[in-house]
Amino acid sequence: MDRLRVLGRGALLVALLVLSAHGAMGRDDGRYTDSPLKSWFDSLRSHLGPCCSDADGVAVADPDWESHHGHYRVRLEGQWVEVPDEAVITEPNRAGRTMVWPVKTAFGISIRCFMPGSMI
Repeated sequence: MDRLRVLGRGALLVALLVLSAHGAMGRDDGRYTDSPLKSWFDSLRSHLGPCCSDADGVAVADPDWESHHGHYRVRLEGQWVEVPDEAVITEPNRAGRTMVWPVKTAFGISIRCFMPGSMI
């Protein structure tokens, strides 16, 4: 019985971690309301869904992203994360810089959207 109780508490803890990570991701605090690119950013989507619905986009410096074996990957929090092909945005990059929309969960970092830059 004690083992079942410990497993139940562990499952509850994992569920709380997932829910708390999900709820803390979006932070549209209104500072980009007047940006001419706001509506464009809001409309961006990959095959995995809308980019700005569950994650904040962040600019990625050139040393922190690359094409590796025919796929993109980005360095986030000191580790390389593979970008799923379904997450790559193929429309022209109006922002000009490389952007990634990571989603943090209890299981690690996944990529919702990725928009490559010029790599110049």
